[in-house]
Amino acid sequence: MNSNLYQPDTLIQSKPQNRELSRLKARRQRWLAVHLWLGLALGLLLAIYGITGSILVFHAEIDEWLHPDVLLIKHAEAAPYRPLADIVAAGKAAMPAAAVLNFATYPRNPDAAFKFHFKLPGAAGDERWLVGVDPYTATVTGKYLLERSTDSVPATLLGFVFTLHYDLLLPPAVGDPVVGLSAALLMISTLTGLIVWWPLTGQWRNALTFKRGAGKVRFNYDLHKTSGFYTLLVMLPVLFSGVYMVLPHHVVPVLELFSPATYRYWFESKPPYPNAPAIGMDQAVAIAVQQYPQGRPHWIYGAPNPAQTYTVCQDGVDAPGSLLQRRCTVIDRYSGVILDRDDPSLPTATAGEILTHWQWPLHSGQAFGMSGRILVFVTGLACPVLFVTGLIRWLQKRRSAIRSRLTRLPERTAR
Repeated sequence: MNSNLYQPDTLIQSKPQNRELSRLKARRQRWLAVHLWLGLALGLLLAIYGITGSILVFHAEIDEWLHPDVLLIKHAEAAPYRPLADIVAAGKAAMPAAAVLNFATYPRNPDAAFKFHFKLPGAAGDERWLVGVDPYTATVTGKYLLERSTDSVPATLLGFVFTLHYDLLLPPAVGDPVVGLSAALLMISTLTGLIVWWPLTGQWRNALTFKRGAGKVRFNYDLHKTSGFYTLLVMLPVLFSGVYMVLPHHVVPVLELFSPATYRYWFESKPPYPNAPAIGMDQAVAIAVQQYPQGRPHWIYGAPNPAQTYTVCQDGVDAPGSLLQRRCTVIDRYSGVILDRDDPSLPTATAGEILTHWQWPLHSGQAFGMSGRILVFVTGLACPVLFVTGLIRWLQKRRSAIRSRLTRLPERTAR
């Protein structure tokens, strides 16, 4: 009797809950459609970005493995580096006088060489070369061609991977917008995947794990949902940073709607008079080191054109209250005046500048050392898994729908 007494109340209470659950399921079906078509349209690109990105996480190590004669050296214990001016001069001497120094990379450990990137103009087109220099002796270890502007594919394996990752082997004017837009849409796909995955009935264990003893269909479904969920927190910032890195001139103005932000490539050098001499790369590094004496120089962006600036990026800057230890200093190529410091620990740093400062360290995993690099590496490998399992899931449901229609066809014919 008691159960009958309370049954009407139970039914009354369950009806609104059922209506709410039905409404949420209907909404999820709409998001599922968005997730499905974005996945089918962009899943292959996601797989390409993921595989190439995983390779590029360890590009320095792979480059040294592929070119040990040029990029690896034998050093004497406790031997100091030669002056940077001598090392730069040795690199320039290895190239024709017309070659322009665009970029340099400090050795990442005691067994690595300095790497100098040159552009060599030619009648048939430009060439890009890499020159290695032993920092202890200031002698050239070797050089090799990176790419020719007349070739559709770079001359090295890593060059091919870089161009595929950032531009899909397309000209930058076309590849940058394609990559940026597709990465933005993949962020939407990732978020819709979270909506579709969310357990409306509270069955969290089923949502977070594989079903034991399940068949191939269920295993494929579980692999897709768990791969997406457990890589979500890395996938979203990596995709956003990818959009920022290929389309900064579009992303930064949007950020400035909420907080002031700067982009170091927007700064220009101003010559005091025509044909004014420029300071050397070694002088630019010395100016940056004065700002951050404890920092280890890493990347040095040259100033090959009259309006361009030097940018020196240093690692290992231990600033109180700042998680990131990377700082970049923008320097006028003529006067040596500091035009900008990419430093989130500065009192004047805005939220927009801090956000932009994080983008490359997050994209590469460098923000959290080797652990961060491994997380980005694993997330990249999850991308082709998500594409393949999603495609299989769609094909399975499509075949099931076709079989269902064929089964109902005789019944309709009989009627």
